[in-house]
Amino acid sequence: MKRIFCAFALTVVFTSIALGQVAQPPQTHKMTDSKKAEMSLYPTAEIQWKDGPASLPAGSRFAVLEGDPSKEGFFTMRLWLPDDFTISPHWHTQTEHVTVISGTLNVGMGEKFDKTATRAMPAGTFGFWPAEMKHFAWAKGETVLQLHGTGPWTITYANAADDPRKVRK
Repeated sequence: MKRIFCAFALTVVFTSIALGQVAQPPQTHKMTDSKKAEMSLYPTAEIQWKDGPASLPAGSRFAVLEGDPSKEGFFTMRLWLPDDFTISPHWHTQTEHVTVISGTLNVGMGEKFDKTATRAMPAGTFGFWPAEMKHFAWAKGETVLQLHGTGPWTITYANAADDPRKVRK
């Protein structure tokens, strides 16, 4: 009888999760151990998107989920890119870690933007490339990326004229 009840309870829990019925707004829970760690949850519908960042061309949006990408330390953030959004050749001071949540990110390596020389990263794909590796990208369809790593997150364009921070005022 206990096995039947446990199986039923697990079925209810997993079915609720699969149907999204246990989604909660972002919550922070303090732990009772000596480290006083916190846990945060970010259901998709509760993520608060902002315009920018200024280091990317206009039209992108981002949300910081953990840490502060502009400072030293671990961070996690998401980027939303509209269809056909392009990012000119650039590099970062830290290893870049990218997980495609939805859409397709097309990534190419080098100092010259060439749409035909990219590799598709469809939803579910994870990739990383070392610090200072010059690369470029474009989005096929609305695309959401999750970036994580150690900050500060920086972006330096191979051609300074491509830097949107120099255009935006």
